[in-house]
Amino acid sequence: MFILPLPGYSSNTMSMMQFTTPIPVVLAHDPTQAGYAIYVTNGGTWENDVWCVVLCDGGHIRHYRSDQLRAYNNATFEVSTTP
Repeated sequence: MFILPLPGYSSNTMSMMQFTTPIPVVLAHDPTQAGYAIYVTNGGTWENDVWCVVLCDGGHIRHYRSDQLRAYNNATFEVSTTP
């Protein structure tokens, strides 16, 4: 995992976190759309973070806010939605 300050911003205001292992996610409004999050940028104190996701269907790269994504159940990465 890498944390990089974005050019033109101080390291306290905005940064990017790149995942060494992509995180499996599904879209909140359409759980049939799955993908892998490859990095996230800090949206600031009053904004949602912005996630870069590669969709499984076609490999399209899209950016989503935190409230638009859900973690996907995946035993390989030990990701589970059970409490």
